[in-house]
Amino acid sequence: MDGRIPLLIDTDPGVDDALALLMAFADPRHEVVGLTIAAGNVGLRHTVRNALKLCEVVGRSDVPVFPGCDRPLLHPSPDAANVHGEDGFGDAGLPAAKHAAQARHAAEAIIELSHRHAGRLLLVALGPLTNLALALRLDPSLPSRVARLVVMGGAVTGHGNITPSAEFNVYFDPEAAHIVFGAFPRFDLCDWEAAVAHGYLQADVERWLAGPGPVAAFYEAVSRHTRRWSADVRGDRWFSADSLAMAMALRSDGVVEAAERPVEVVLGHSPARGATLVDWQRQLGRPDRARILLRYDQRTLEDLVQAALLAG
Repeated sequence: MDGRIPLLIDTDPGVDDALALLMAFADPRHEVVGLTIAAGNVGLRHTVRNALKLCEVVGRSDVPVFPGCDRPLLHPSPDAANVHGEDGFGDAGLPAAKHAAQARHAAEAIIELSHRHAGRLLLVALGPLTNLALALRLDPSLPSRVARLVVMGGAVTGHGNITPSAEFNVYFDPEAAHIVFGAFPRFDLCDWEAAVAHGYLQADVERWLAGPGPVAAFYEAVSRHTRRWSADVRGDRWFSADSLAMAMALRSDGVVEAAERPVEVVLGHSPARGATLVDWQRQLGRPDRARILLRYDQRTLEDLVQAALLAG
């Protein structure tokens, strides 16, 4: 075994996820050992197809892709096709990858890979937490074998992006997030509000995507719809939450400020469903399970993104 850190990514690609995956594949300190796929940004048929295509683009068709849950655990949720395109990759019309997904379910693959890389596995969850919640129900001992869990999800002061108080990934399957947040004694949390504080200037993104090579061309094509939507809706900065979460995972030394606090997920069917309730003053006496990202070094973040787009 070489010295690289084994990296398992649970994801729902998605334009945001695609950038994070490119960053992971480009990082020499980590070895991507699998992609477990959920529905979220768009339906499972598309997210699996997109994961396979991205692996092909970066020349890593050897990385296994495991299809997982095609819906939340309990209640239906809206997707984000208006942001990512109907196929999740900006409706760019890319041909399907030539290789196929694995037969094993994502939840089973998470458990299997946690045994294979016990004590060393870095698990990064970029989408709804349905696959991981199911894996925990199948094997509650899973957290003991995961060296580190990084989650992209939540809105830690209630400024959501899918409802007034909820972020998309947690809102899509709040019950799954509740299971995961309660099962891991420690995890890193990169929320939507951190992404807003670490946006990329649209002009910089355009310049990065004009670089040579197939990876930049691929990402320019799949992200075009999303970037135009973002420019119209959000202005001169583009927010990419998954790439920030991946930077936190790959380069933890880039974390400038973080806070460890208890975090809970609001369930039920009130307007607050899917909100992440942070006990900032520790008033409820519950353990600090989440290390919440507050500030990340912007230069490190943008260097990782640019390196990923120039790879290949």
